[in-house]
Amino acid sequence: MALDQLQAFLKKMQDDPSLKSQVLKSSTADDVAKIAQSLGFEVSGDELLRFSGKKVGRVTVRKNDMPGEYS
Repeated sequence: MALDQLQAFLKKMQDDPSLKSQVLKSSTADDVAKIAQSLGFEVSGDELLRFSGKKVGRVTVRKNDMPGEYS
């Protein structure tokens, strides 16, 4: 993935309330990546996790720690 793909997806998300809602309801970075991929962006869950803490426009990527996520 090129960084520009992730940045383009995040910029699209900040201007699309429906897309933002979908992303916020997602449980994992892979779920978010699938949403991005369905829109034609080449983004993976691992890349999103590595981008955690960084900001693009009005969007900050944050990793949510979910206790019990792994068994």
